[in-house]
Amino acid sequence: MKVNGILIDDTFAEAFGMAGTGVIITADTMKWARIAATTMAGFGTSVIGAGAEVGIDRELKPEETPDGRPGVRVLLFGFSPEAATSQLKTRVGQCVLTSPGSACYAGVESDKRIGLGQGPRFFGDGFQTAKRLGKKRYWRVPVMDGEFVIEETTGVVTDAVGGGNLIILGNDRAGLLTTAEAAVDAIGGVPDVITPFPGGIVRSGSKVGSKYKGAVASTNDAFCPTLRGRVKSELSPDTVAVLEIVIDGLTSKSVADAMRVGLKAVIDTGAAKGVTRVTAGNYGGKLGQHHYKLRELLP
Repeated sequence: MKVNGILIDDTFAEAFGMAGTGVIITADTMKWARIAATTMAGFGTSVIGAGAEVGIDRELKPEETPDGRPGVRVLLFGFSPEAATSQLKTRVGQCVLTSPGSACYAGVESDKRIGLGQGPRFFGDGFQTAKRLGKKRYWRVPVMDGEFVIEETTGVVTDAVGGGNLIILGNDRAGLLTTAEAAVDAIGGVPDVITPFPGGIVRSGSKVGSKYKGAVASTNDAFCPTLRGRVKSELSPDTVAVLEIVIDGLTSKSVADAMRVGLKAVIDTGAAKGVTRVTAGNYGGKLGQHHYKLRELLP
């Protein structure tokens, strides 16, 4: 079907179940909270190659954080709570503990908990101290600019979703990128989701498998403009570029909401920027239990 001059494929995005957790990072200023969060999220694009998918959910006002300072909520997704715990320990220890003035608190509330400060506390070399406030336990780790405060655990949910997606095609590469940026900005207003790739956009969409032994994924040749004529292409003759937005969320509803606002942004702005078509990536419904039909997400 065509909406506002853009062809919307009658297809669906296929997504997978994941474990999702999160932290709230605070600092003396938003600048430093953002620096710590961005550093922690670095190299958190695809769970296949990076071990976890990590991104900033949103910035928090001082009245929204446990210690009354500016903060940033970071979400982390892995294939299991154990995988998420390992990534959380490494990323907090290397990227948050080290950042000037930082503190780190639980960013997801759930009955199921995983370790947050249980690893980084040992950096205190025996000088760390514990403090309990209500039902929560915190560690105070001495560092060179004072103390690093970190909550002992954070929540984890096992019904999170990874791999919601929109694939956007166009006849103007710059206009396509501008449109994808608008979609990512719109998705940024949806709580409990992240778009883990650089700037929320991925140009190297992948297919499962490869001709090379050991490679679990390879370029999505059907959507590569330079391979038109050499493979069974999905592209029309006027398509010059394709970009994908991948969405992870703590709930299936949050992923659907994010896809809905992203699709609306594309429809609202895309035609004038050379966007010709929107589709979604799936594996015929055989791999992921979450299916998001584009026609049901139209504005």
